[in-house]
Amino acid sequence: MEESTLSLVISVVAFLIALFALLGSRDKSQPANDIDPSTKPLKLQAYERLVILCERISLPNLISRVNQPNLTAREMQYMLTENIKQEFEYNASQQIYVSQTAWEAVRNLRDQSILIINSIGKTLAVDASAKDLNKGILEALISEENAALHTVTLTTLSDEAKKIM
Repeated sequence: MEESTLSLVISVVAFLIALFALLGSRDKSQPANDIDPSTKPLKLQAYERLVILCERISLPNLISRVNQPNLTAREMQYMLTENIKQEFEYNASQQIYVSQTAWEAVRNLRDQSILIINSIGKTLAVDASAKDLNKGILEALISEENAALHTVTLTTLSDEAKKIM
């Protein structure tokens, strides 16, 4: 099996595991009637910030925001993964206000996005450009429908925020 095919298969398997883990744990979220009214605004703000985080680290949005065509694929790979890590770290404190399910969904999205970037990056030639990496990532998202985790994560966050409201 070719290295690029193997990387893509590993990426898809990791995505499916994350998706099943996320869907399997959706029913374990905290009931809305257990919410302390004094923390309600903080919890809603946390969900709001995590939705923004998910939008910022979604691969199509990230590529368009960080894109620098003059970079090599390796440099772009580094920029994309570091940007995801920084965005995630900046919002890590929000986990104390959201359910375990919501936080796991966001963490799975982060991990899956980094896995896709690195998997595609490994398949490229040493002299590949940032454009080649970006194109490969976007093609993988389209062909393998890996973007579904982004949608599932946003749905989880939205549903839980609605329960609080």
